[in-house]
Amino acid sequence: MNIPVHEWEWFGSPGHLIVARDCRFHLCTLIGEYLVSTVGQYLPDSQVREILATTRGIALDGRGDARLADYMTKIGYEEIGSGRLFETMVFKTTGERCTAKDCACGLPTIDPSDLLCKGYMTAGAATKGHRAICARVAAGHITDDDEIHESTR
Repeated sequence: MNIPVHEWEWFGSPGHLIVARDCRFHLCTLIGEYLVSTVGQYLPDSQVREILATTRGIALDGRGDARLADYMTKIGYEEIGSGRLFETMVFKTTGERCTAKDCACGLPTIDPSDLLCKGYMTAGAATKGHRAICARVAAGHITDDDEIHESTR
């Protein structure tokens, strides 16, 4: 398999992670029958932020945007996995796509078992990692039998 870049499909939605709606960073690319999804900069909703701050003994100041800014100063983005603020995962797709009337984005449905997972601590590293994994998948280096789990800072 050698899938050229012009055949890759890019999506504006995240491709994995149950809390992805609260992630400020996402890249999602379909390459052949594989979806490469990168998410990060997880910022939970205000109620969860209050719970996290309280359980950590951190007092937040202000209201609205000022309180959010205080949270970001004192805590920042939450890890989405152990030791990582960003992650890229590769999934095999099922052949079905989003056709919901209120969306119809065409995002493929995935087999939820990831074939590869790589973690990062910065948006720059996540972007470079996403591109590198896309190139790897396009070259055919991901198969159903491959199980590679890595984490880098």
